[in-house]
Amino acid sequence: MDNNDRKRNGQDNYAPIRLKLLVTVADKAKADYYADLIQSFDVNMQIITLAKGTAKAHMLEYLGLSDTEKAVIFSVMREDRVDDALYALERKFRTIKGGKGVAVTVPLTSMIGKGVYAFLCGAARPMG
Repeated sequence: MDNNDRKRNGQDNYAPIRLKLLVTVADKAKADYYADLIQSFDVNMQIITLAKGTAKAHMLEYLGLSDTEKAVIFSVMREDRVDDALYALERKFRTIKGGKGVAVTVPLTSMIGKGVYAFLCGAARPMG
């Protein structure tokens, strides 16, 4: 971590790096592709689950989603990398044939364990 990654908060303690959960829903056939793309943004943990869309066929076509077999990719990532990842996903959703999807983020506001936190934010060693 460098000084841009942390802020002084009084004494010799540093404010933690904020983490977000990136949730990406895409066609099942494109799951590995999108997981690899997201991984390139320094993601240290991802989980892929299978899902089935419930929208009616005409709604799927309206949204540009042709198949009801979906994959949901849960990626824990540093907040400072989220905008770049979302931009890359948006570009791929628009340009890849059959690659439509949706991505949202959820802030992670608490976590148990310095070691787990250090792993997820990519710190070389636990903070604190």
